[in-house]
Amino acid sequence: MRIARSLFLGLGLALTLLASVALAQTYPPKPVKLVVTYPPAGSSDLMARILAERLADLWGQPVIVENKPGAAGSIGMEYSSHQPPDGTSFVIANLGPAVINPILSKVPYDVGRDFVAVSLIATGANILVVNPSSPAKTLGELVAYARANPGKLNFGSGGSGSIAHMSGEMLKSLEHIDIVHIPYKGGILSVNDLLAGHVDMVFSDPLPVMQHIRAGKLRALATTGPERSPLAPDIPTCVESGVPGLLAVNWWGVLLPAGTPKAIADKFHADLVKVMQQPEVKEKFALLGVDAVSGTPEQLTAYMMSEKAKYAKLIKEAGIKAEE
Repeated sequence: MRIARSLFLGLGLALTLLASVALAQTYPPKPVKLVVTYPPAGSSDLMARILAERLADLWGQPVIVENKPGAAGSIGMEYSSHQPPDGTSFVIANLGPAVINPILSKVPYDVGRDFVAVSLIATGANILVVNPSSPAKTLGELVAYARANPGKLNFGSGGSGSIAHMSGEMLKSLEHIDIVHIPYKGGILSVNDLLAGHVDMVFSDPLPVMQHIRAGKLRALATTGPERSPLAPDIPTCVESGVPGLLAVNWWGVLLPAGTPKAIADKFHADLVKVMQQPEVKEKFALLGVDAVSGTPEQLTAYMMSEKAKYAKLIKEAGIKAEE
């Protein structure tokens, strides 16, 4: 009886694996949903539309971009966690909703429990910009002015927990200066107020500010990456500018709902890497100010863990709280 039961269980497992493999070979069987946790026209949304077009060409199935903004990306993450685990829905997560939000406040999802990591797809540094009326021509001059005028300067961001917010907090912590955080409901809103002179500085994605830098409407002081940006090779890094610890790189990765069969997740990963390595995709991502990358699920998981440790330390030491 025990042998028969073992044979039955083994046969059941084999049939399940065969069915999963067969499904992966015909994947995807229907249109696929790509969830973006931010509004249309932002960096995440534009990357998603490039990715959706290329995956649709590869699969012969539509890939529909669905924007689910709100709560600094947490609404889209929760929505994505409840989608069917059959490979027909995935989300582009980034630093804020995947790492920072769960540290700052209680969120209705757990990245490690509710998702399957697929691959990192992009990384990109911010640019520190000021209004041309600012007395600072360099990052060093900005720090010196802030030190001489505590509490007088402020910096805008796309919201509490955003990479722009974390970059500003790093600057405050490393240089022991007092600058005031002004959160907005989106990075573009903080840039608009910087242009209008309502805030003093913003750490921004390259996309919303490059045209204003070139037109002389904003002054770029430094970038937050380890190397100069190919989009703006004349702008020094914060490291070059005398703040060696200010390294803050945003990133974007693809996640599937937990429970997605391994055969499907593996097929999805292989197809995603194939698309991310296309020269046209790399070129289009570069125009957005980010580097197109790819890797293994294990690498993405390890990277998210290291980012969590890094920012948890900053948030604790700086006493950063979620905005009410």
